[in-house]
Amino acid sequence: MNNENGEKKRIFLLDEIRGFCVFVMIIYHAYFVMNDFYSIGAAGWLYDFFTPLEPIFAGVFISICGLSCTLSHNNLKRGLKVLAAAAAFSLVTCVILPHFDVYGAEVYFGILHFLAVSILIFIPLKKLFYKIDPRIGVVACAVLFFFFRNIEKGSLGFSPPLTFNLPDWLYTHYYLVPFGMYPQGFTTADYFPLLPFIFIFFAGVFLGVWFQKNGYPDFAYKKRVPFFDYLGRHAFIVYLAHIPVIALIVYGVLSALKIFS
Repeated sequence: MNNENGEKKRIFLLDEIRGFCVFVMIIYHAYFVMNDFYSIGAAGWLYDFFTPLEPIFAGVFISICGLSCTLSHNNLKRGLKVLAAAAAFSLVTCVILPHFDVYGAEVYFGILHFLAVSILIFIPLKKLFYKIDPRIGVVACAVLFFFFRNIEKGSLGFSPPLTFNLPDWLYTHYYLVPFGMYPQGFTTADYFPLLPFIFIFFAGVFLGVWFQKNGYPDFAYKKRVPFFDYLGRHAFIVYLAHIPVIALIVYGVLSALKIFS
């Protein structure tokens, strides 16, 4: 929708939903940091308690990123920026932190890697998304997501007897890690393989196509929660900074407690 001057109005609802997902992620990762880095028992219990909800918010975040591809004027720039950040993230967690005896935080193909590659894949496929009925596209993405959802466990399909096992040799090479296949013993602190999650991303793209053709509802243009709107607009920076900031805060609080105890 455009305003009276012909300028595009910002869709605040998307920022606020994205911001809420980021807020939940911060809380979730705070429990992770307190448990894994500082061995705070209660945090470990809370982390385990909220873990089943993490895929839901991650899925919403991923789909909004896919939807945003239909609104962006330069997806190549977006994709390369996120890819550079993902590479830096892996460099820090996999190379630098171990030199300081910090282990268990390694990220080889996390959410940033996934989003960067997904955005770059979208670019050459953009015209195809606009040729497919978005309703059919969303349904197809849902079917494909459930078809590939057990690829990490070595199988494809829906439920017996509509399943089949993949050959073991696919799970002996690290170069298939981005596709959900990895050798035994592989560990990573954050993992979002292209299969099956790219179909959530593509579903978001199809939603964006549908809204572009049919228009966003009026309430989507109204700002309701400035805090979530701010987090949503700065989600990229917040993601890069939140774990070290959380770690420093927890370290500072624990240090202060030791001094005054």
